[in-house]
Amino acid sequence: MTRKTVRIAMNGVTGRMGYRQHLVRSILALREQGGLDLGDGTVLWPEPVLLGRRADALREIAERHGLEHVSTDLDAVLADPDVDVYFDSQVTSAREESLRKAIAAGKHVYTEKPTATGLAGALELARLARDRGIRHGVVQDKIFLPGLRKLKRLVDAGFFGRVLSVRGEFGYWVFEGDWQPAQRPSWNYRAEDGGGIVVDMFPHWEYVLHELFGRVTSVQALATTHIPQRWDEHGKPYDATADDAAYGIFEIEGGVIAQINSSWAVRVHRDELVEFQVDGTHGSAVAGLRHCRAQHRGATPKPVWNPDLPATEDFRDQWQEVPDNAEFDNGFKAQWELFLRHVHAGTPYHWDLLAGARGVQLAELGLRSSAEGRRIDVPEVAL
Repeated sequence: MTRKTVRIAMNGVTGRMGYRQHLVRSILALREQGGLDLGDGTVLWPEPVLLGRRADALREIAERHGLEHVSTDLDAVLADPDVDVYFDSQVTSAREESLRKAIAAGKHVYTEKPTATGLAGALELARLARDRGIRHGVVQDKIFLPGLRKLKRLVDAGFFGRVLSVRGEFGYWVFEGDWQPAQRPSWNYRAEDGGGIVVDMFPHWEYVLHELFGRVTSVQALATTHIPQRWDEHGKPYDATADDAAYGIFEIEGGVIAQINSSWAVRVHRDELVEFQVDGTHGSAVAGLRHCRAQHRGATPKPVWNPDLPATEDFRDQWQEVPDNAEFDNGFKAQWELFLRHVHAGTPYHWDLLAGARGVQLAELGLRSSAEGRRIDVPEVAL
């Protein structure tokens, strides 16, 4: 067995997502299992280089996990010929410039989304990566979740017949920060810092809809700020200038209509923090993060509307749980494994910077739709 080290510069690991999902649950989890076995006698050993602005926080994380390499100098890390991959989970406003530098340095790049603050920048990153001949990927974690993988299995099996509609509900109550600390960083609620739920979540909805049902061809959205004032990490009040809720209607090629509500100002009355209901001529399903329940047309009850009588049916019990039929690993880790295989062997990989640009485009057009109060066509993106 040959062990090949892949050195990964990880920028943004002091943040919640960068630390927990990408460093601990993905890269360190790969190390704990002995590396990534490629099946050809080679094991890839990921060696993280922790990168960021806060040296003390980086050193504390490194000491906690027995890691050696930390730096606050992006340019020096990118100039190191031993660094193979650059990963970015910084705040959105800092991402595009750093990715440009990494591409120019010839590093393979893997990044959180959105990849840029606008479509022009996102497409330019994809062009630069293509011209530089590097391998590149964008995190699209939702499609690797157990619930959506089961939903994809139903789609591929033709369970739904002709898909008619998709209804999505995402969100939870994010505390304002005055009487309880907020669960999300304050920059998420400042447009000038790249915040906003449209910028954050519409890129997710783009790839979920694209992967499962087809390309989004139009968007009509209403974005709003329900909570106009919040309190930051130091207890200081600030004006929320970014949208904290968005209500979108998406047309998909083939005639499927998707409606997705996204909100950080909603209290949860559903089984999971995100749920998608898919209705088709032959069956329906409801998928969340982990679970997926289905109802075939042959087992569909016949409700009758009568507001004068109490409902006697338990509608939830009339749905069948879709079995796992597999072991599902952490979704972030699963995509990291695919990307590292792609870096090493050039295996097919389509969750790239161009796919990331589609997400940026949908967010940009969603905000434009909200501002102009109209439905907007979504053209295909191309380099």
